[in-house]
Amino acid sequence: MPTSVGFIGAGAMGSAILRGLAGRNDLQLHAFDIDRDKLEALSKEIGLTAYASAEELAASCDIIVMAVKPQHLGAAAPVAAGAAKSGACLVSIAAGVTSTTLREWTGGKLPVVRVMPNTPALVRKGVFAVCLEDPLLSEETAQTVLGLFEPLGQAHVLSEKQFDAFTAVIGSGPAYVLYFMEALIESAVSLGLPRDMATAMVLGLFEGTSAMALQSERHASVLRELVTSPGGTTVRGLTHLDRCAVRAAIIDAAEAAFDRSVELGEE
Repeated sequence: MPTSVGFIGAGAMGSAILRGLAGRNDLQLHAFDIDRDKLEALSKEIGLTAYASAEELAASCDIIVMAVKPQHLGAAAPVAAGAAKSGACLVSIAAGVTSTTLREWTGGKLPVVRVMPNTPALVRKGVFAVCLEDPLLSEETAQTVLGLFEPLGQAHVLSEKQFDAFTAVIGSGPAYVLYFMEALIESAVSLGLPRDMATAMVLGLFEGTSAMALQSERHASVLRELVTSPGGTTVRGLTHLDRCAVRAAIIDAAEAAFDRSVELGEE
């Protein structure tokens, strides 16, 4: 019998995950969102069942995915837990809300799973951290939840204490990568390349380099050395980056993001 999966919140991330799950014979998809027009459009697009309230959805689903903003989760989670049927599981994709807080908000009425996505999930290339530490969680349900996210990119089972590191490097990571993309595009423009051409070239550079790294068994450092000929242009550019301590700045940025992630979890 198909597993019924309901999403409370069908915004950018919620709808992206729903689209990624559409068409699976082992799932029945349900959703509730305060934006009725958007919900109806999504329902027609992928064939999900739309609900008029979060309570109705929670009462009907085996897995309840909380895809609302962190500031709204404190109000929405108790409502979902109160209406949930026996044996249901609550999954949260809200940043900064710990499993401990989720259990407090749900009153221990059902197992909770914390999931941290990153924005490439919007194009089914996400990297997800999944915490499966709730003692109420059965192995069967844990594997079902994990199976929701694995087809959307990568899903890694992490302990709760590792989530701040994941958030700092992988959750925030797309912004770091895009920041570097912007810098390379501007450098190409300043050196005389047309902006549209520079943008296409840099995007191709990142796509190709990522594919090469994924397909190779060699470490990133070894692949970098293949491009770095003695006395050449690349080594001169990399030497400048090292003189400017760019590598250390990236590490410091991740540590700053880590500290902020810890702060958010304590607020």
